[in-house]
Amino acid sequence: MDTTKTSAPLTPETADSAEPQTPAHADRADGSTPAGTKADTTKAEADVSTADTEAPADLTGEADDLDGLDGPDDLDELDEPQDQIVGGVGAAASAIVAAGLGLLALSGTWVSRVIAERQTLIGQIESVNATTTEAKIDALYGDAWHLTALVNGVVSTLALLLAVFVLARPAFGAPSRVLPVWIRSVAWAAVALGALGVLLFGFMYFDLLLPLPKAAG
Repeated sequence: MDTTKTSAPLTPETADSAEPQTPAHADRADGSTPAGTKADTTKAEADVSTADTEAPADLTGEADDLDGLDGPDDLDELDEPQDQIVGGVGAAASAIVAAGLGLLALSGTWVSRVIAERQTLIGQIESVNATTTEAKIDALYGDAWHLTALVNGVVSTLALLLAVFVLARPAFGAPSRVLPVWIRSVAWAAVALGALGVLLFGFMYFDLLLPLPKAAG
């Protein structure tokens, strides 16, 4: 009699349970997350947090730069590079003086008025010996008017030359540099006033504009 026991065949359920479990399956069976999955998740969260913190920093820096602008003058300085802007007290003062001289010449200077009055007095003395009416008019008024036009024309010429010098000065030192906008504006205004004065008083001096009246008969 054979007393050896034959082992029972393995059923499919038993075979499945007998298979060795991999570390990933073992971790899932315990309810924990695999180490590789945890590392990938932590890295992704770190990248997202870094991107979120860097973007507002750039926006904050741009906002600080815009807050530093005090007014329109600062906006004009942004249009022109800081290393190309040149001009100091001398250029500003020269432009203002040129504009003042041009305006003063058109309205009449105190010097021209004094010279005209002196010439009128001289003309009164000379008119005693004048033989014709035209000679008397010329002695009393003509010379005084001509001197007034001459003095105001000289002042206008000085204003024009000074304004041109202010505008042309950067070209002699550094051609790539420019004057600030407001200095150029004042200098160009002085150029316009000076040129107008030179033309106006030149025509008056040569009797092309407002000539001396002629005596009747």
